[in-house]
Amino acid sequence: MSPFVRPRPVANPAARLVVFHHAAGSAGTYYPMSAAIPSGWDLLLHDLPGRGKRFGERPIAVMADLVARVTEDVRPWVDAPLALFGHSLGAIIAAEVGRACDGMGAPPIWIGVSGRIAPALPPTRRSLHEYDDAALLEELLALGGTPQRLGDSPEFLQLFLRNARADLAAVESYEPEAARARCACPMTAFAGTKDPWAPPKVMEAWEQETTGSFRLRQFEGGHFYFFGAAFAALTRGIVADIEYSGVRPTPTRSPLAARAP
Repeated sequence: MSPFVRPRPVANPAARLVVFHHAAGSAGTYYPMSAAIPSGWDLLLHDLPGRGKRFGERPIAVMADLVARVTEDVRPWVDAPLALFGHSLGAIIAAEVGRACDGMGAPPIWIGVSGRIAPALPPTRRSLHEYDDAALLEELLALGGTPQRLGDSPEFLQLFLRNARADLAAVESYEPEAARARCACPMTAFAGTKDPWAPPKVMEAWEQETTGSFRLRQFEGGHFYFFGAAFAALTRGIVADIEYSGVRPTPTRSPLAARAP
């Protein structure tokens, strides 16, 4: 079963954008990006275990294990110029998978990170995954990005909270290596001006994670600044920065890539 939602498959794409969702989220949340991606690009929206077509898989609660699993998910798709974007939990995954791709000789052409404190800064340890159901749901609803009518379906609510706990535990287990290699590609950090978890000043520290060029893009709003009409503006920013990085018109196949599923 593929871990990706692929809105409109493109053969021999000029670029392939892989998107990683936030904690308690799913690939479907990012489907609106497909409306603003160039027609010659391939878009892969990744589902972590426990949601989407991976409904029957157990979610992974340790970041190192999660990154290893996602790296294997991405490995067959490095046969085109690869760009990675992630929001919140997905930002960590995008950066770490990008580093892994560097290590296996298939470096990404661009990495975009959104809504997550940079690894070089001390994280706020809140142990949200240990909250009881009511307290955890209250926190997530206050942050935005969570369906308000979750309680209408007790079964769906329990699945949502199961995935949320695992995702948050993974985030809270994240311990970036002090001697980690920097990514070599251009990087863009995206921030909501009123994001209580990752405001623009905090996002600036992502510059320390790359030896390539760095850009900070700011949007009005909170942690989920891009929901609604702003989704198109976010996607335009992603496309512009990938194009600026120098997308090759004819992709070259990595010898390490397996046949795409």
